[in-house]
Amino acid sequence: QFSLLYVEDNQSNRTVMRLMVENTMSRHSLVIFEDSSNFMERVKALPKPPDVILLDIHVLPLDGFEMLTLLRADATYCESKIIALTASVTSEEIEELSLAGFDGGIGKPLRVETFPGLVTRILNDETVWHVV
Repeated sequence: QFSLLYVEDNQSNRTVMRLMVENTMSRHSLVIFEDSSNFMERVKALPKPPDVILLDIHVLPLDGFEMLTLLRADATYCESKIIALTASVTSEEIEELSLAGFDGGIGKPLRVETFPGLVTRILNDETVWHVV
């Protein structure tokens, strides 16, 4: 069993993620933060570090890049698998995400046909840039 943390401020995106995990990855745990306020305090309050952290890029008050910076600066999370989730998928934006230090990116909307397999690949230490 692995654990996912998803930071997403859009209700419908949170619902899609919850349903996907419940219906296709049910033996795994999912924690969802509805915003990024007090981000590191909330992450550290989790029972254990998440196996995969999925960050919406456009969330407030801290955006995905700011959350990534905080995670990479913390010894507990600096090696975590951190994936950007974004509807912005131009090649320039993907390069920016990669250079910032994300371990991969998944374009929105998320699709039940591909998402579970992408998470499996991420857990197998593959770098995944799925932005189609």
